[in-house]
Amino acid sequence: MSLQRRQICLAIAGAGLLVLAGCSTAARQLEAAPGQSYWSGRMSVQVQHSTPQNTSGSFELSGNRDAGELVLLNPLGNIVARVQWSPGQASAQQGTQTRQASSLDELTQDLLGTSLPIAALFDWLQGKPTVAAGWQADLDGRSEGRILARRTDPLPEASLRIVLDAT
Repeated sequence: MSLQRRQICLAIAGAGLLVLAGCSTAARQLEAAPGQSYWSGRMSVQVQHSTPQNTSGSFELSGNRDAGELVLLNPLGNIVARVQWSPGQASAQQGTQTRQASSLDELTQDLLGTSLPIAALFDWLQGKPTVAAGWQADLDGRSEGRILARRTDPLPEASLRIVLDAT
């Protein structure tokens, strides 16, 4: 086999390994404490600024509306950000950088360009149709692990899509 042909075969094999690595299940990053909830899946947040913003990836969420942790992962299972909150404080670690805020609302506004309704989100994940100011949640797909929520007020409009992993 010629050197060029071997290089092509190695490149194809390497690409195949990358695809398989992207499809593999990453090790679980969070452990829920007793009495705490745990969810994982994929999440997408779109904010309709003059230049629309879209953030998406896999996630793991543990805790409750008052205290918890959210880990965002890239397709290879590497941690992109780790967000933690408790009463009166919230932080996000992205690589070597850490951001601090006095609330999770303030922190998500800074990170995503919109504040997420975290208190309602925990209820939505459990299938409870909790009202969140300005947001409308569509829980019709919850039994299949799908949640869609849209915010129309205040502007800019935003949407949150979640697809939960099968349990």
